[in-house]
Amino acid sequence: MNTTEATNVDDYITEFPQEVQERMRVLRRLILDCAPEAVESISYHMPAYKLNKKPFVYFGGFANHIGFYAQPFTHEKFKDELAAYKQGKGSVQFPHHKPFPERLIWDMLQFKKEQLNKL
Repeated sequence: MNTTEATNVDDYITEFPQEVQERMRVLRRLILDCAPEAVESISYHMPAYKLNKKPFVYFGGFANHIGFYAQPFTHEKFKDELAAYKQGKGSVQFPHHKPFPERLIWDMLQFKKEQLNKL
């Protein structure tokens, strides 16, 4: 994992190769389009987003993939769609060598936002 000293998401993204930066910018745009009211920060050395003062999602850049963290209940909801990707509890890896699944990410973000808004 990148042990960044970045204090904001722009600086974090620029620490990566151009093609990875482009994917991270797409992911950031999806997050902020879905939840423009989300508060953006760096937490656990990666971009972090809170919604209604609760964790929304995180993402992190790695040599071979982007890690996306939307908590276990979101990943469980989309287990069939995520089956093609390496996963951990509450995380999924989107490899750089595969097409970036924008629609799937959007759907996951929408679901997570709906869940947080119920709390």
